Amino acid sequence: MFSQRIRELRQERGLTQTEVAHEVQLSMRGYQDLELGRKPKYDTLLHIADFYDVSVDWLMGRTERRTVWRE
Repeated sequence: MFSQRIRELRQERGLTQTEVAHEVQLSMRGYQDLELGRKPKYDTLLHIADFYDVSVDWLMGRTERRTVWRE
């Protein structure tokens, strides 16, 4: 679920893997591995959620609500 969702987000925004890797502080290979199914470390998960402004729960497939609820 995670790998599908990060690929979907990247493609929706017209970004390359290299661009996203740079923004979330990963090597190109590290980011490619995530899109291929490797599970992220917690800090990487937070960077990606913040970068795309989506919830961690959505990224991990725990909810269908994409955005973070804010007061």
